[in-house]
Amino acid sequence: MAGSKPEAAIRVTAMPADTNANGDIFGGWLMSQMDMGAGLVAARLARGRVATVAMDGMQFHEPVKVGDEVSVYCEITRVGRTSITVATEAWRRHRFEDEQSKVTEAVFTFVAIDDNGRPRPVGQDAVSQE
Repeated sequence: MAGSKPEAAIRVTAMPADTNANGDIFGGWLMSQMDMGAGLVAARLARGRVATVAMDGMQFHEPVKVGDEVSVYCEITRVGRTSITVATEAWRRHRFEDEQSKVTEAVFTFVAIDDNGRPRPVGQDAVSQE
């Protein structure tokens, strides 16, 4: 991630219920953690509800195992009138070690929505780059 320092949005331990038959963590579980982390960052900027509208370029670099600590880092890369783009990375750390390694990355796009689920402008303090 280039630019400002990425924000640690979520830190969670991978558990046995999140694995496939080989003992690796499901890619869908990891993707949902990333979506939650990026959504938290986007909602704070939007000052309200956001909805995921796209996820681009997810690449898995290595597996996550049961007991690994998974940290999701997010960086806002674009703010439009109603949309927010968040570069997101997931890193793993074995529970007994200090070293982390990147396991996946993706770009999530959110749209700020009102109480009726319709697009609305991003929070007034947000800087538009469109």
